[in-house]
Amino acid sequence: MGRNDRKRRTPMATKAIAASAALALGGAGLLWAQMNASAHESNSSGQNQTKAAAAQVATIACPDVGQQLTNVPQKARQGVATELANLDKQITEAYARLASTRQAQANDASFVQNAIVGPLKEKRAATIDRIRIDIQRVGGSVNAAALKQLAACTTQTATNTTTAGGQNNNGGNNNGGQNNNNGGQNNGNTAAPSASASASAPAANNGGQAGNGPTAADFVDITKVANNVLAKPQNQAQASTGSFTTRCGVNANKNHNTDNVIVAPGVTNGAHHEHDYVGNQKVNAFSTNDSLLAAPSSCQNQSDLSAYYWPVVRVQDGSQEFDANALGGGKEGNVGKILTPQSAQIKYVGSPASKVVAMPQFLRIITGDAKTLTNGLANANAHWSCTGFENKVQLTEQYPICPQGSNVVRTFAFQSCWDGVNIDSANHRTHVAFADPASGVCGNGFKAIPQLTMRLVYKITPPTIQADGTVKNAYAVDGFPEQLHKASTDHDDFISVTKNNLAAKIANCVNTGKKCQ
Repeated sequence: MGRNDRKRRTPMATKAIAASAALALGGAGLLWAQMNASAHESNSSGQNQTKAAAAQVATIACPDVGQQLTNVPQKARQGVATELANLDKQITEAYARLASTRQAQANDASFVQNAIVGPLKEKRAATIDRIRIDIQRVGGSVNAAALKQLAACTTQTATNTTTAGGQNNNGGNNNGGQNNNNGGQNNGNTAAPSASASASAPAANNGGQAGNGPTAADFVDITKVANNVLAKPQNQAQASTGSFTTRCGVNANKNHNTDNVIVAPGVTNGAHHEHDYVGNQKVNAFSTNDSLLAAPSSCQNQSDLSAYYWPVVRVQDGSQEFDANALGGGKEGNVGKILTPQSAQIKYVGSPASKVVAMPQFLRIITGDAKTLTNGLANANAHWSCTGFENKVQLTEQYPICPQGSNVVRTFAFQSCWDGVNIDSANHRTHVAFADPASGVCGNGFKAIPQLTMRLVYKITPPTIQADGTVKNAYAVDGFPEQLHKASTDHDDFISVTKNNLAAKIANCVNTGKKCQ
């Protein structure tokens, strides 16, 4: 398989948007982009305010084992995926224990290491060894020593949990969308536990209605951010300038679940957060290619059975949602009122450098990274803005506070280069890649495919930062609880499922310069 070698962002560039992003707005307002990618304590008031972070142990940082596994034999992938889901479950359980034992931590400086981090390492080591066995059982090879090093986790203090600080120290190069640091350890933002935290003080949580974010530092007044959107590449002679828009609704019927069939097939609550689903209406952990083909679709074009799904956005206003006492919801720190987008624009666009080939049936793509707090920003592809500002400012690490009359906008531009062979890869990244941001050319022998873009608009009362450091009307994207609802963890998932030759029709529209729907 070809590799996707690309430079990783610098901390300065990632403060607002990837320096390599090339963005512009089309006449219809849809973002065109070539973006680099990927039991909690509650405030006693129960109101829509979130506490600012303080210098204490805030979360757990564990190496992302899945991103290191690039050569898993097909016969071992289901077993490996199940074990990777077990690793995620272990981390969320450890984080819940971290969040519910603040007094014990204050009384014993060694509590976190002895009662949480140490036992977590033992559980992870056993699970990682089962992954090794799964791979070797079917004839695959694995660096057992390197894999073993991924068992150990560390802690992060609440004052040291910015994603920029979490860059992995790998010389700035990112190969194949992976973090190639030594043994997968995060060297950028770990810290020893603090014994000074008080369970009764406001600092006893890390902000947010459920104690795991967001905080005041996670928001910024967009009118005070310098313009940072770069021009898109110039169209070359063979550019594919058309587009295909598919209208699939906004999930008004509230089709939600906390599964992730791409990363954790066969595992209930594999995502540990809620997703909105449009397009294919029967997507869950147990979906198969055959079941996706037989499912109904919310798209006006009934030949489009593709699965489009993304983590929900919530306003932390004290509301008790349907999942307030459920895993993936309130039990894992995802709380507040789930917002339905005002609009969800899904559009396929072309390449500035070449014609495109049709997407293969059942192609799977994940864009962005749900674990940027611990992985760093190498695969981040979060882009937040406000209506009226999209062609000026895009934010990766903070949520925008929009001016009155302006709405919050999430945009995604998926990887637009495909290896020509695989519909998925072991780490769900290396079979697709981003084109060169300056030229739009696909490298390493990859083929250009129609680029899936999404634009989600939300009507949200602008958050306000109070004098005491709380945030009124905080909003955040759902995520793994230990990721503290950071804006950079936003991500989007897609499975291409079409009938009646729709994939070829989309490619033809794009290649011939037509505007189709």
